[in-house]
Amino acid sequence: QVQLVESGGGLVQAGGSLRLSCVASGSIFRINGMGWYRQAPGKQRELVASITIGSSTNYADSVKGRFTISRDNTKNTVYLQVNSLKPEDTAVYYCNAHVTTTLLLTNDYWGQGTQVTVSS
Repeated sequence: QVQLVESGGGLVQAGGSLRLSCVASGSIFRINGMGWYRQAPGKQRELVASITIGSSTNYADSVKGRFTISRDNTKNTVYLQVNSLKPEDTAVYYCNAHVTTTLLLTNDYWGQGTQVTVSS
């Protein structure tokens, strides 16, 4: 199977920055698209940013210009640099990966989430 492990969350003041990381491991043949989602209390999970295997990126309007997604295919890792944080960015951030396994089965996998809390 495939496991995703996030890190880098924490408590930060408004205007601060964090760098979230997500490492994929397991029976990986190829990692296709990767992305970061977030879920605030009482709200639905929403897409924050995504990146294709060719490194084309897409961002939610609310984070454009402040967040940057990138990936290192040699390390099976996706990053999310989050700058100019606002209290409304407070949420659990989840990593997602669309993975083709060594059995040539393709599925979506999720990490356990990392908490980002922005104080005003």
